This record gives sequence, C-alpha cells and structure tokens, in this order.
Amino acid sequence: MPQRKDRYQNRTELLQGTLDMLILQTLQWAPRHGYALSKAIRTNSGEILKVDTGSLYPALHRLERKGWIAAEWKASELGPRLRVYHLTKAGGRQLMSERSRWERLTAAIAGILNPAQKEDIP
Repeated sequence: MPQRKDRYQNRTELLQGTLDMLILQTLQWAPRHGYALSKAIRTNSGEILKVDTGSLYPALHRLERKGWIAAEWKASELGPRLRVYHLTKAGGRQLMSERSRWERLTAAIAGILNPAQKEDIP
C-alpha cells in the first residue's frame, strides 16, 4: 500500500477558483447531479482532474448561494432521489467572466514559459 505522501505526489492540484469555473462549464453542457458532475470533469480532463466529494459539494453549495447554479430534487431510476444542478443566467455570465480571466492567466503563463525569441532577456 502506498504511503499517504506518495499517493498525492502525482495529483494535479487546481488553482484556487478553478473548480468553480470547471463546475460552471460542465453544467453549461447539461444539468447533472454531483457524481455525474465529478465524473464529467474527470472524463473530459483525460482522467487528470479528480474532484473529491470533500471539495465538490462545498463548491456546489457556494455556487448555489451565489445564484450561479440552482438545484432540484429528481427521481432516480436506481434508488434515492438525486439533487440535479443546472446553470443559471447569472452563472452563464460568471462563466464567461471566469473563462476570460483564465485565458488571460494562461496567456501570461505561456509568455513566461515560452518567451518571445526576439526579446533580449539577460
């Protein structure tokens, strides 16, 4: 059995605030319950991003309080009812803002990792 520190060594950590954007983006595709949301993030990231329930549900509650997502209970074919979340109009606007911020951030990081060849950098 791997030691605790080894188990987390290769885990990709999300930048603070990124989880909110990933949840909003995933809910833009379709309404989902918590497990399906976590699975969609994991699957669409090529199994790189794994959102634990200890992070997911507090984020869902926070986004719901902000009015960016809404939820309703729906019957499940397999057993207990499921709380299904969907993106609100305010959440759609927030997603556009978060995506814009993310694009600026990734461009800035790319500029540092791959500086222009024409610059004379000491």
